[in-house]
Amino acid sequence: MSKKGLLQNGVNQVFYEEEWYPPLSEALKNLTAAQACWQPEGKASNTIWENANHLLTFKERLLSRLYKDDTFVAPQNNDETFIQGEANDEDAWQETVKRTLHVHDALKSSLASFQEAVLDQPSPSLPVWQQYLNILLHDAYHTGQIVQLRKLQGSWPAKRSNL
Repeated sequence: MSKKGLLQNGVNQVFYEEEWYPPLSEALKNLTAAQACWQPEGKASNTIWENANHLLTFKERLLSRLYKDDTFVAPQNNDETFIQGEANDEDAWQETVKRTLHVHDALKSSLASFQEAVLDQPSPSLPVWQQYLNILLHDAYHTGQIVQLRKLQGSWPAKRSNL
């Protein structure tokens, strides 16, 4: 299988299709703003909403690099990417979910449009394929955190399996 084929498979598994673990689209499904803002006692972890915004930032950065869009403003540091919304702002939470779906669709489309040789080109320093792979691994990691938060708050089904 080609690099492009492997990455396309990864894009589908990480976001759309359940294989070994739930995809991000499932992890964000049917959540309220209050659930997205929930934090376990002690506040030792980021909220679901903070994680979603964190993931959005890095996907939007990759798209801006791929399309040489100078309008993207990078945060000063990683902590600034964990943006929290208000527990009573359902519209803002739904907009975050919608943006998440949109940006992932854009990454999927851009990958489909690339010739295999483009994946080896640096943009700006790492090859495009490596940046996609980093995004996929990053999504899988934070999706696990989101699922864990949902389990702790009781908003994740006790038993579920598509396998």
